[in-house]
Amino acid sequence: MEPTAAILFDLDGTLVDSGYLHTVCWWQALAQHDHRVPMARVHGALGLSGARLLDELLGPGRDRAADERIEAARTLLWARYSAVLQPFEAAAPLLRECLVRGWQVVLVSPAGPVGARELAVLGRALDGAELPVAAGEPGPGLLRSALALAGAAAEHSALVADTVWDARAAGLVGLPCVAVRSSGIAEQDLLAAGAAEVHPDVGALLAQLDDSLLARPRVFGQARR
Repeated sequence: MEPTAAILFDLDGTLVDSGYLHTVCWWQALAQHDHRVPMARVHGALGLSGARLLDELLGPGRDRAADERIEAARTLLWARYSAVLQPFEAAAPLLRECLVRGWQVVLVSPAGPVGARELAVLGRALDGAELPVAAGEPGPGLLRSALALAGAAAEHSALVADTVWDARAAGLVGLPCVAVRSSGIAEQDLLAAGAAEVHPDVGALLAQLDDSLLARPRVFGQARR
């Protein structure tokens, strides 16, 4: 019996065009609390949970008293701006094509209002089709939960994601990462973080699917043996 093979699709910035919006919301929330962090540094921290993002930008030895207020400010800004969110045009066709090829597909989403909004946006593009969702703080634990949800082993599965932190988390789980540059992260940075492949966006990945790690589950599983 062939082992179950799954593709975990990161929602944030990979299937939904939200990467730069997240950058702006965090940057403004930090500024409201007198932290003048260059936007490029905020952009480089995309893919981290809120607490880890603040550690990355402000240092782990900081006074954490304002952390909850910064995150609350970011959530308010997100609520204001997220009405303009759109899925990438190729997101739904890519998901459908992977299902047709025999992959299990699991969406990986941040918990809370951010993830809920993005799931709703993607759901409309899928015309009501429902896919399993693993939600929680970004990192290896969330990826393990997504694999458990699919009943799949890491060595027969893959993650499609858009940040260096996603690629690093996948490496800790033994999960190959197919990266896309839809949030503007440089190809060399994604490869250095452990991505097996890098594509400009999900549209390019769909067009090149036959030549990617995601061509079909059986071929990918055999390649890993």
